[in-house]
Amino acid sequence: MIIVTGGAGFIGSALIAALNKRGITDILVVDEHGKDKCKNIVNLSFADYAEKNNFLKTVVEKKIGTGLESVFHMGACSDTTETDAEYLRKNNYQYSRLLAQWATDANVRFIYASSAATYGDGSTCGERGRTKGFSDDEEKIQELRPLNMYGHSKQLFDLWARGNGLLKKIVGLKYFNVFGPNEYHKGDMRSFILKAFEQIRDTGKVRLFKSHNPDYTDGEYKRDFLYIKDAVDMTLFFYDNPKITGLFNIGAGKARTWNDLVKAVFAAMGKSPNIEYIEMPDSIRNQYQYFTQADITKLRKAGYKKQITSLENAIKDYVRNYLQNNKYLSGV
Repeated sequence: MIIVTGGAGFIGSALIAALNKRGITDILVVDEHGKDKCKNIVNLSFADYAEKNNFLKTVVEKKIGTGLESVFHMGACSDTTETDAEYLRKNNYQYSRLLAQWATDANVRFIYASSAATYGDGSTCGERGRTKGFSDDEEKIQELRPLNMYGHSKQLFDLWARGNGLLKKIVGLKYFNVFGPNEYHKGDMRSFILKAFEQIRDTGKVRLFKSHNPDYTDGEYKRDFLYIKDAVDMTLFFYDNPKITGLFNIGAGKARTWNDLVKAVFAAMGKSPNIEYIEMPDSIRNQYQYFTQADITKLRKAGYKKQITSLENAIKDYVRNYLQNNKYLSGV
């Protein structure tokens, strides 16, 4: 059996859909109940579903049966604006510690979601705006300075895993800006591709923040955007290669501007670009990331050879095959 925590969420449900396409259905989905998230898994095939707290009780009491093959730990609070430090510590740090220790003690493959949010603005491990600021070198992760509590909670677990020798047994995946089908339930944490689609559909234009960094003009700040289908494929690479361990960046490896992103959404919808630049709120101005770009050298050296979908092709697929038809990723 395979366990997927956060299995009704964005990456978790997409992962289950991909496993289903391989003919794998002996899956335990673990998540917290949510009406919108349930839509992500309604067409998927799995053996059982467990509420998070009940699953944790089963783990603590060591009542998990035999035959467990792998754990994909995708369950966490991914809200970068969350300010409840105690909630993040319990949900993203303590929960992960418990599962990782349990899985490694049982000699079960453990693959977990870290985050690119651990890098902060990338300047602590290199010059701002350079890829060496986003290196997944495990020996340097103590130098990272996340910009928010979410990133800090993920950093805490990465450091604990390294300090206790677990990174030699497990895999941590630092996902960058992943977008695509099944993110619909994420509220304000949905990708800007989805938000741009809705703005264009409803108003005919897109609003982007003005730049408050002299190094970047309006809309020219950059992020590493990765399509969910590529993110899942990279994740399954580690399932297929159980001897590989450690921390790895999961990104496109190429930063693209927000202007590029928005123009691609307009093009996918068959419309001419109409962009309005607005003031950035004071509440996020001092912690806004103007540049992210995954250094995927380590991933490539580990053996991942597949070509990554271009931003334009990914957005075209997302808009035309999912957003315009209100479709989800489905399994078998």
